[in-house]
Amino acid sequence: MMEISFESQGKYKDIAVDEVGTFTAVPKPGGAMIGKGNGVIMSRDGEVASWAGSGIGKSGQGGRMSWRGAVFYQTTSQGKLAPLNNAVLVFEYDVDAEGNSTEKAWEWK
Repeated sequence: MMEISFESQGKYKDIAVDEVGTFTAVPKPGGAMIGKGNGVIMSRDGEVASWAGSGIGKSGQGGRMSWRGAVFYQTTSQGKLAPLNNAVLVFEYDVDAEGNSTEKAWEWK
C-alpha cells in the first residue's frame, strides 16, 4: 500500500481554491491500483469543503498514471462553495512522466 499526501491549487468553476489531501493506493493484479482518499478545498476568502473519494488507477509509459473515480463533497458554506454540499463529482486525474497533474471533474446529478 502507498500513502500520498498532497497540496494543489486550481479552480472550482471560476473560484481559486487550494486543496490538501491524502490518499492510499493498493496495487492489484494486472497493473491497476485501487485508491481512496480524503481532504479539503479552501477558497481564498476562507470557505471550506471536505471531500472523500475513490477510484481506479492505471499506469502508462514512463511513469504516467491515469485515475478515474468519484468524489463526494460536504460543506456548511453559504457562499461560493455552497453548490458542493452533498455533491458527487466523477473525475479524470492524469499524471505525466514529469509528475505534472491535471484533473477534470463533472457533477453527477
